[in-house]
Amino acid sequence: MKVFQSRKQMFAFFMPGFLFGILYVNLTAQNTFTSPGIFSESFLRQYEAAEVAAGIYLLYLIRVRVFPFLMLIGLSFTRVRKFSAGAFLAWTGLSCGIILSMAVMEMGIKGIFFCVVGVLPQFLLYIPSYVVVLWYCWIYPQNKWNREKTVFVVGTMLGGILLEAYVNPTLVKGMLGMF
Repeated sequence: MKVFQSRKQMFAFFMPGFLFGILYVNLTAQNTFTSPGIFSESFLRQYEAAEVAAGIYLLYLIRVRVFPFLMLIGLSFTRVRKFSAGAFLAWTGLSCGIILSMAVMEMGIKGIFFCVVGVLPQFLLYIPSYVVVLWYCWIYPQNKWNREKTVFVVGTMLGGILLEAYVNPTLVKGMLGMF
């Protein structure tokens, strides 16, 4: 029963952020349409024509994905672990709400499919690694950190980064070619 309550509590931080992100985009929609964004037709055509240098992109991803993850892990071993987990979940929800809303406003239903392809397959590995860390933060001291968690978290994060660098650009370009 405690596990179920903890999952609900984690979800309770994500959803308000998600809904606030949707509201934010809808309330500021006039500003969104006046400036070209990442979901504009011209930007997507430029991305489709660009050649992605996987090695350079890999270094960029290591910096962008590993730093926040290490920061969350570092905070998970302090007294602010629950606050950090809640803030991370709220921020993630806000980001998801903003991105999905902007994609739908710019591209319609194709925007949702574009976002799904944009996060696959790497998020199939990122999400479990973050869930392990967030779960640890949320139910500490009943749950202790151990070697198995470390191996799993490091392996899934590295696998996700490699998928994002080498597989995802091909999937996104293929999806853009279908539009």
